[in-house]
Amino acid sequence: MFKRSVLSSSIALVAALGSTQVVAQATSDDEMEMLEEVVVTGIRASLNKAIDIKRDSMQVMDAIIAEDIGKLPDNNVVESLQRVPGVQVTDRADGEINAVTIRGLTDVSTTVNGRTVFTASGRAMALADLPSTLVSRIDVIKNRSAGQFEEGIAGQVDVHTFRPFDFDGSKVSLAARGVYNEESEETDPVLSGLFSNVWETGAGDFGALVNVSYAKTNFRTQSVTPGAQVPFVSEDPIAEGYTPLQRIFDTNVWTPGLENGLPSEAGSTLTMGGVEQEYYLGRDAFIMTDYTGERERTAANISLQYAPNDSSIYTFESMYTGFRNDTFNNLFFSYADWWGDLSTLGNIEDTFEVYEGTNIIKSRTVANPLGSFVSGDFNTAATDSFMHALRGEWDLSDSFTLESELVYQDSEFENDFIASRGADPKRYQMMLDFTQNASLSFVDDPNTPDVNEADLTDLTHYRMGPLYDNGARNEGSAVTFTADGEYLNEGGFFHTFNFGVRYDDHDATEYGRDQWEEFCQGTAEECQFSTYLDDGIAYVNSGFMDGEYSVPSTWANVDGQFLFDNREQFISLYDDGTEDAMDVNQQKTEQFNLNEVNTAFYASAQFETELAGMRFDGEIGGRYVNVQTDTEFVDSINDERSQGSTEVSEFMPSLTARWHFTEGLLLRFNYGETLRMPLFTDLNPTFTYFDDLSNLGYGTGEGGNPDLEPTTSQNMDLSLEWYFGDASSVYLTAFQRDIEGLVVGFRNMIEQDVPGYQADRFVVSQPDNASDGELSGVELGASYFPENLPGVLDGLGVQAALTLLDSEQTIPVTDEFGDVVGTEDTDIVGVSDTSYNITLVYERDSFDTRLGYVWRSDFYNNNEAAGFANPLAVYRDAQQSLDFQLNYNVTDDLTVSFDATNLTDETSHSRYGNSEYHTLGNWKIARTFALGARYSF
Repeated sequence: MFKRSVLSSSIALVAALGSTQVVAQATSDDEMEMLEEVVVTGIRASLNKAIDIKRDSMQVMDAIIAEDIGKLPDNNVVESLQRVPGVQVTDRADGEINAVTIRGLTDVSTTVNGRTVFTASGRAMALADLPSTLVSRIDVIKNRSAGQFEEGIAGQVDVHTFRPFDFDGSKVSLAARGVYNEESEETDPVLSGLFSNVWETGAGDFGALVNVSYAKTNFRTQSVTPGAQVPFVSEDPIAEGYTPLQRIFDTNVWTPGLENGLPSEAGSTLTMGGVEQEYYLGRDAFIMTDYTGERERTAANISLQYAPNDSSIYTFESMYTGFRNDTFNNLFFSYADWWGDLSTLGNIEDTFEVYEGTNIIKSRTVANPLGSFVSGDFNTAATDSFMHALRGEWDLSDSFTLESELVYQDSEFENDFIASRGADPKRYQMMLDFTQNASLSFVDDPNTPDVNEADLTDLTHYRMGPLYDNGARNEGSAVTFTADGEYLNEGGFFHTFNFGVRYDDHDATEYGRDQWEEFCQGTAEECQFSTYLDDGIAYVNSGFMDGEYSVPSTWANVDGQFLFDNREQFISLYDDGTEDAMDVNQQKTEQFNLNEVNTAFYASAQFETELAGMRFDGEIGGRYVNVQTDTEFVDSINDERSQGSTEVSEFMPSLTARWHFTEGLLLRFNYGETLRMPLFTDLNPTFTYFDDLSNLGYGTGEGGNPDLEPTTSQNMDLSLEWYFGDASSVYLTAFQRDIEGLVVGFRNMIEQDVPGYQADRFVVSQPDNASDGELSGVELGASYFPENLPGVLDGLGVQAALTLLDSEQTIPVTDEFGDVVGTEDTDIVGVSDTSYNITLVYERDSFDTRLGYVWRSDFYNNNEAAGFANPLAVYRDAQQSLDFQLNYNVTDDLTVSFDATNLTDETSHSRYGNSEYHTLGNWKIARTFALGARYSF
């Protein structure tokens, strides 16, 4: 089984790496006889290999094959996945795509070469952290067999890296790209190198491979966001003690955090002081963020292989992934409300417009607004992850094989954050538009409205406001042992038996530091930003939103890097001498630690027979898993520790059946069960509190639940597949997921004295397995390269995929005390009902080009904080991207490339409750352009 063949290795290498031609030869007596000529090309070769993997798999899955060493079809792993049917991506900001869902579900299990991988104290690895230049193949497994890792109700993404025995002899590949980001106006490098060789010795074959990668990204993400909605009395208040358009803070009058928000029909009322008072839903603020950063990813993979004979292979692999990310959030925040005696406004009116038929304020002119502030938020983050594996594969007999691995992982993430607000003592007249065409402008003097816009670039207008200083360190490590056996039973109905065991011992620990102070305690001069202007404290941006929105294009702020570099100096200015004063030496203290032991056993049997004269085969199996979790949590407020322990046992059956109507036409059915263990952070019962920053009268909080149970899913797929030509296939898959125990948040109001906080009441959220859901849908995928096209048309092809989803989740509705008062059906988070992609391919001997378009419909993305009057659910509008690629073969060894993403220069939008009346975020997505070269020999 493990014998290395020059012929098979060559053909496999061609299929995987996209060479233009290979001639298969064999030795007979003393002469070389030509057997056949296999002609393949880069894109078509990779598609053929991917199609073969899909057809031969027992599970419903798709594969992506690197067309060359260091050349996936897109710029990174996640971008490549967006072209797989059923896969949707989001979070296109910050210079890259970094989040992936399978059939709308976010709980994706990540593995590398079949091994479970994670980052720090998490359960999974961010796929964007794995450079695409290290990847030879990606499998998207949508329904699992008994022998595969059980977690991830959405599916599994298995990333394969190169190994020396993938090549016959030596191989060197060097690649370099320069990527220009249009928003950051920076060109950044992406570099990689692969060095591999195989030596045939008298003691067997030995192979060594080193693959290294470095990528840097400078990014800029700009957004304008109308704030959350809160109730205001009408311009003719009848409730005692209220002036026209005064904001209603009293939550005894209205309930924040409702699923659908407060009623928004025109004339809606609240009972206030025994009278029915009409109210408007207005915005509490208008927010602009100019978010910039520099990200670096470094990775290295070492693979050593030894085959002492034809029946055994030993592999040692070590992989490192490093992540560095420094970001500066240049925030401008302006309150969007005012109330008082309207007669004092002189010749300036406080006016507003509502959406017709509603009480929702659409636009407003505010005289003497409450004020504004800037905030310079700087965060530095670093991740270092190591994985070491020792693997053995043995042919113990003609019918029995065994393979086993021992894997050790260690991963640590650390970040530090500091932010200083600059409070602006000036008051402007404000003109605000809260529609999707959001706008904001100011007038310097309320009594002279004809003057130009206010100058926001002078930092001398700002005094030091609150200072925030926090950080985290998360650690994770694991030892994993697996053993898998296969027994061939020739001639029997069950022809192949598989069985195995997996033992995983996983530790996770989190540390944190969190402190803040509202007022600078230094002298008047020390507490003025202008004191430090000559030292470099001022940061002034320009070209904000490129004029696409009628908002200020520039403002002054505190330079976050300067603040971070002088952390001790600024923190000392906020030391008020009390026991809870900010401390420059405050350390990150332990918040929780846990140990989880996962033990799994599986067995399966593959069968084959005839049904109605046609081949009928499949697999039946079961997997038993036992998970024991021991936890220890630290309450930082009360300085108390608590311990807990849980145990979960699940048996998960699986069944696959395939009916082969012809050589290329088959019907496939899959049934499998998966589970999702709770996130480690969700198990922490200690609450994190956030002070009242918007003058609501209460803060918010969030914490975990040590009694959380796993979420389980029963999965069925039925697929009709037709493989009909070179790189050509089409398939239709119907599927259903029945999900039990989805985790949702329960909210209630509590009283808590938090040192240094002004709020003493908090709306807190805590997760629970209180929801069930159902997801069903249809996938249609096709790849077609017509044969015998004439002349210049030869080489044309198309790939396309369409996914239609229908989801429903039952959400418990609670009152302010956390008691369930009803249920409500909503979409499942992250599910777009419709998504599709289409890629046009043109491939010739010397070049290939690809134009790809992806689109997904709007989707439920997250919940807003529970302190406001708008609908709780936040939806993102439809998203799309048009990308282009060109590769030109200068020689057989040298290829140059050009890539472009987001050619249509998209802007993304979000809304509360998916309603045009409840607009929220608007942010730009950067276009990128890249030139590169790859040289292999």
